[in-house]
Amino acid sequence: MGHRKKRNTRERILQAAARLFHEQGFAATGVAAILREADVNSGSLYHFFSSKDALLEGVLERYLERLYPDIMQPLEAGEREPLRRVFCLLDWYRGFLMDHNCRLGCPVGNLALEVSDTHPELRQLLDRNFRNWAGIVEGWLNEAGAALPQDCDRKGLATLVLTVLEGGIMQARAAGSVATFDQSVAQLRHYLDTLAGQARQACGQRAQVA
Repeated sequence: MGHRKKRNTRERILQAAARLFHEQGFAATGVAAILREADVNSGSLYHFFSSKDALLEGVLERYLERLYPDIMQPLEAGEREPLRRVFCLLDWYRGFLMDHNCRLGCPVGNLALEVSDTHPELRQLLDRNFRNWAGIVEGWLNEAGAALPQDCDRKGLATLVLTVLEGGIMQARAAGSVATFDQSVAQLRHYLDTLAGQARQACGQRAQVA
């Protein structure tokens, strides 16, 4: 019971910190606000985290751990076709933007912009979060198999999907509109449709030779 209570307390602190860092930014969030949000005392927080910086590291590690079960796995369960899954994922983020009037954005993207220069020791962890996201999308592209050309750089394509997402979110927040996000996604869809058409053509040519 004691171990479970400690785990729940630590998780409550992480959830509160993640929410406040997302809404207010890391620098603007004081420890007192985190204690209030998590409903814990300072002793409980410093039992798990030696400093606010250590708590930030814990938040980034939690994002790394929770991405697949919280976001990617439900999308996989809801859409079996791998290429459609990519656009379901982008639509999920679009829905988040719409729900929050183009505010907040991507929590990891926000932190990368805010702390990568002031906390260079966290750059590797920030990068791991992005690579984890792109790696899951790369797995979907690999799963697509012959729906994409054989020589398609699927790792690079997954990175492009991430770039479209993060760039689209940033522009949507600046404009207060998802229009630029939608334009970027439409261009990505056109590109993937073109690749899929090339794959079908190559498959037909191989069938004729055979």
